[in-house]
Amino acid sequence: MIKNTFILLDGIGEKRERRLWRQGVLTWEDFFNCVEVLDIEWEKKKNYDEFLRRAYDALLCKDCYFFARNLKKREHWRLFEEFISEAVCLDIETSGLTPEKGGYVTVVGLYSVNGYKALVKGENLTEETLQEAINEHKFLITFYGTIFDIPFLKKEFPNLKIEHIPHFDLFFAGKRLGIQGGLKKLETMFLIEREDELKGLNGYDAVRLWKAYLNGSIDSLERLISYNKADTENLFHIGKIFYDMLRTQVGIEEFINNGKYRSSQKVS
Repeated sequence: MIKNTFILLDGIGEKRERRLWRQGVLTWEDFFNCVEVLDIEWEKKKNYDEFLRRAYDALLCKDCYFFARNLKKREHWRLFEEFISEAVCLDIETSGLTPEKGGYVTVVGLYSVNGYKALVKGENLTEETLQEAINEHKFLITFYGTIFDIPFLKKEFPNLKIEHIPHFDLFFAGKRLGIQGGLKKLETMFLIEREDELKGLNGYDAVRLWKAYLNGSIDSLERLISYNKADTENLFHIGKIFYDMLRTQVGIEEFINNGKYRSSQKVS
């Protein structure tokens, strides 16, 4: 999807992007090959070509920072397919209180194509280990992480650097698609199953399991980690579903299926 994206360009919004698609300019390569595009002046077209070539180079070397800087946050979902192998799903568990009232992060779960990793308070969760784990990836997937997970982590670990990588927040993607509800509701909607022992567990249970662990129950910690693992794995599945739905919503699939490329000619 990112190679079909023209809203990277200053002065190109969603409407003009769709005009380009409608006229057969579906990819950056198509744009390069057109002598003239829409009503874009020659000098601006030249600048656009130069910028898109930089974007193309950034994509080739998986420079996620380039896109984090130049693509609006609400459009970071467009990077999902290209950065899937470098993506990480992140979800935190907490003690149940806000940081202002002494609350803290108990578990940070990170799931990627390489598997799941849990960072647990008092064992291996530090600012350094969390930063190292994040630095291994180039694309972030959360559910409501923009509002909850990331700010909570930043309050506990003030020097943590995480905003510099593209972030696909599934909560806001759902709102954009007209889909309301929390992660568990989405799992039910899309027929995503959890193991029997994890069904029905929620955030309140996660707090309870942590307290039981502090009182000596190792089994409670293992169950808490299993609960968090399910959360992060399912973020990955829902991310793929939402990505496909968003592609359909913006209309690119229709143009790809029905449109014709118009290389090396004027498109107006």
